[in-house]
Amino acid sequence: MHILIAPNAFKNSMTADKAALAIREGLQQSRLSCSCECFPIGDGGNGTTALIISSRKGTWVEARVQDPLGREILTGFGLIDEGKTAVIEMADAAGLQHLSSSELNPLVADSYGCGQLVVKALNAGVSQIILGMGGSATVDGGTGILRALGLRFLDAAGQPLPRRPECLTGLHTIDITGIDKRILQVELTVLCDVRNPLLGEQGAAAVFGPQKGAAEEGVKKLEASLSAFRDICLKQTGRDMALIPSGGTAGGAAAGLSAFLNARLVNGIDHFLEMTRFDEALAKAGLLITGEGSIDEQTLEGKAPFGVASRAKKRNLPVIGLAGKVPLVKNPALDQYFDVLLAIGNEPTTLPAAMEHTAGNLIRISRAIGNLLAIS
Repeated sequence: MHILIAPNAFKNSMTADKAALAIREGLQQSRLSCSCECFPIGDGGNGTTALIISSRKGTWVEARVQDPLGREILTGFGLIDEGKTAVIEMADAAGLQHLSSSELNPLVADSYGCGQLVVKALNAGVSQIILGMGGSATVDGGTGILRALGLRFLDAAGQPLPRRPECLTGLHTIDITGIDKRILQVELTVLCDVRNPLLGEQGAAAVFGPQKGAAEEGVKKLEASLSAFRDICLKQTGRDMALIPSGGTAGGAAAGLSAFLNARLVNGIDHFLEMTRFDEALAKAGLLITGEGSIDEQTLEGKAPFGVASRAKKRNLPVIGLAGKVPLVKNPALDQYFDVLLAIGNEPTTLPAAMEHTAGNLIRISRAIGNLLAIS
């Protein structure tokens, strides 16, 4: 049996490549006679761009930019296709990992540092930019990125608004005359890992604001800020950011880049699988094992495990899904894509403790899978 091991990252616990190695180790410890190929995957969230850079044998370019609170950090971006394409991860500049739990506050955090990375990629002479948008600490509609590229957000007196997203409620005019015109001459592709719109109950503020530190009142302020941004954009450009599919990705940054930079928003996992030639690896497999922190109905909205499982099912391959959390009851929608769903934990525990033991749990459950397959 040849097994393709294609997990996503286990968020805040284990990278996709390390998860793949743990699953392989468990299978190798079992009594199953098999060969394995590790193919870690990403859907636009944390670690996706690193996987692309590795798969395409790219190079890493270091850069100093600002973190979500304006402090200088050392990060960078990748170059692939002989330097013609830049691969940028928004979280590398504007990610949650740069803030302590006490600093999380999307009312003040912004994406300016990610825009600085875009400018540095333009300075490198690229003709394409691929931007992975998961894991950001921001709900600013991408205004920070746009500021770094020369746009100005002005109040009724014509004065620039403070960079804090909460101040967008005072937005009166968006001045685009100073835009770095190079950004309009490159192909900008945004990898989206969710389908949420910009506004509303399923929008960027309501769904992702609390995950990034916003309390109930903060969510209302962010919704008002994004609504004001949308209204002025509609007035000046005729483009309604609220209608852009997946516009809520990365705190609404996808909508802002689509409206002002003509960015192409794509399903992150599908684009990743095409770039990395996943189907070639899948064609050699007799079984697919995938996974991430949680697999539930939300997974079917375009998450990485669904992306690989749906391709496996087109080839009538069996699929095993591993996760820290799976549904307690039978789910017909998930059953169409996952023949077996297994929670990797082995005893009641706290979430921090469970995350600490992700590697050991993956090895143990994979060893058990191998032994079961060996006696079947």
